Amino acid sequence: MPAQTCAQLTASKCVPCEGGVDKLTGEQAEEQNKELTGWEICHNGERIRKHWTVKNFMAGLDFFNSVAEIAETEGHHPDLHISGYRNVEIEIWTHAIGGLSENDFILAAKIDQLPVNLKNS
Repeated sequence: MPAQTCAQLTASKCVPCEGGVDKLTGEQAEEQNKELTGWEICHNGERIRKHWTVKNFMAGLDFFNSVAEIAETEGHHPDLHISGYRNVEIEIWTHAIGGLSENDFILAAKIDQLPVNLKNS
């Protein structure tokens, strides 16, 4: 699978996955991840993760509600974490295959299009 641009990813739709699909190789995942901003490959190459520091607790919940709407539309659901009342983190992977698929990068690119009320530096 050749890496897609963010524009190509956001124009795509997640495809239902019930298993039987090969995980992306480490090389494929690294190449695709270069097209995203701020996401890191973690858990031995099986997940991608991104962290934001938001303005306050409600900003984090508002962001997560927007993420939830996209996740429901795409039929692909990330793990959402909030800690220290303003530190939010999202982890994405394709649960059915225990690793990364194209769907994960589609969802990440769409999440990156959402507004997020970040803490002022």
